[in-house]
Amino acid sequence: NPARDERTVCVVERAVDILNVEKSGAFRGHYHVLGGKISPMNGVGPEELRVAQLEQRLADGAADELIIALGTDVEGDATGHYLAKRLAKRGVKITRIAHGLPAGSGLEFADELTLSQALEGRRELDVK
Repeated sequence: NPARDERTVCVVERAVDILNVEKSGAFRGHYHVLGGKISPMNGVGPEELRVAQLEQRLADGAADELIIALGTDVEGDATGHYLAKRLAKRGVKITRIAHGLPAGSGLEFADELTLSQALEGRRELDVK
């Protein structure tokens, strides 16, 4: 959609998470669906996710901010930190939505106001 801001990409776990973010009305950029989260206990590593496609998208140079919008569970945190470290040299600002979401839950449990505030309160991830 040409009306959307191509400079900002929001990374979500599943396609259904896009609908939840859209309900907030706070995001007008593009989305990237990872297809899951890193979960060694379930045999899911970075190779099983759409990380290479995200790297290619960033290499194209249109995006200048990457918003990581994953749940606040252990897997979501681990995936967010992994992405931040792997993509840190791409020259884009990497932020994560604020932790206004209930701990241990996914985006599907958040209402519009909570998601809107979480997007507005996002912060840059420290990868040091």
